[in-house]
Amino acid sequence: MPGWHNATESLQEVGRVQMVGIIQEQHPDRARLFMQWKQMGWPILVDSYDLLEAPHVPISLAIDENGVIRNVLPAMRENGSVTEDFLEESFGSARDEPAAPTPRPDVAALYARARSEGSAQAWKAYGDAIAVWGGAGRVDQAIDAYKSVVSEQPEDGMAHFRLGVAYRMRYDSDGRRDGDFQKAVNEWSAALEIDPNQYIWRRRIQQYGPRLDKPYPFYDWVATAREDIQARGEEPAPLAVEPRGSEFASPEREFVASLDAPPEPDPLGRVLRDEDQFIEIEAVAVPAVVAPGDVTRLHFSFRPIQRTEAHWNNEAEEMVLWLDPPEGWEVETRMYSYPLPPEVVSLETRVIEAEIRAPQELGRGPITIPGYALYYVCEDVNGICMYRRQDLEVEVRPRR
Repeated sequence: MPGWHNATESLQEVGRVQMVGIIQEQHPDRARLFMQWKQMGWPILVDSYDLLEAPHVPISLAIDENGVIRNVLPAMRENGSVTEDFLEESFGSARDEPAAPTPRPDVAALYARARSEGSAQAWKAYGDAIAVWGGAGRVDQAIDAYKSVVSEQPEDGMAHFRLGVAYRMRYDSDGRRDGDFQKAVNEWSAALEIDPNQYIWRRRIQQYGPRLDKPYPFYDWVATAREDIQARGEEPAPLAVEPRGSEFASPEREFVASLDAPPEPDPLGRVLRDEDQFIEIEAVAVPAVVAPGDVTRLHFSFRPIQRTEAHWNNEAEEMVLWLDPPEGWEVETRMYSYPLPPEVVSLETRVIEAEIRAPQELGRGPITIPGYALYYVCEDVNGICMYRRQDLEVEVRPRR
């Protein structure tokens, strides 16, 4: 986008060109931050569900004043200016008159039709409508609609992808449910299994997946963007969901497992278990289906449980995660730690990510990767503080 912006900036200023972008981002506010950073003020439309069914990006289109596409992938001249062929040509013959705008769909009517017919086509039409026009508060209905589609047509890769998008949207909202992130990854994986040629679907998995499968670091520019924007005296656009480990990680050519295992922190299991459920743990594998020798990235999220008014105690030692992989599985290291925040107490979600490689021989059934976390937590504001252990596991499946 910056290249096209720079090439057309003078034309935009005199009104000869209007730039408009469409993004397939799962988190569109990150595009807003990028636009602010690069000082590009033209409109950006959001197509997280890939309703355009774009097989890849970027796609550049030259559209005339009637809304007719005149050129696909127009070229920029070597001196940086946009090609003049499109700008100098006169359009507007009768046969090129634009079609009437598509009216806003009647969501209620589409729902009634889907309930009546029960067909995958009807549920997909309703799901697409509710995804675009329903707003964030209707993501549950989008999930139910796309679940109905894949139930009727399990080979509909686009429906699997959109179901994954909806699951991830709910995961990032206040209405998050257990398993939403893993379900999103599983649906994206199912979509890509059906159609491995879809660039956008593949990138969505790679965003959260292992470094061996990454084409580039996805959001390593965020910190620089914020610094540059603040240096201009501006406030950076806020992000609803902060990028984390896998989204900053750079590609790697090989997986290196640690040969020296650190001493296990609780080998005899003597630390008391967190039976009062002060901390909830979510474990996600990206991808959750592996072939022999594949690497998967494990995401562990630790959240203080609100109903017990629990909070982290940061006056003691760091929280640690210990992994005990099955025989033949390799990990970068068995023990990970989370650095203590500067506050005495805090309520943040803590995320630790690890990568693990499957052996060259896999059985047919699911594989469970066990581990445990050790942390200091306090009950209520003036309640007791304690050192606790919580056992955890994450499941992966062999590719058939």
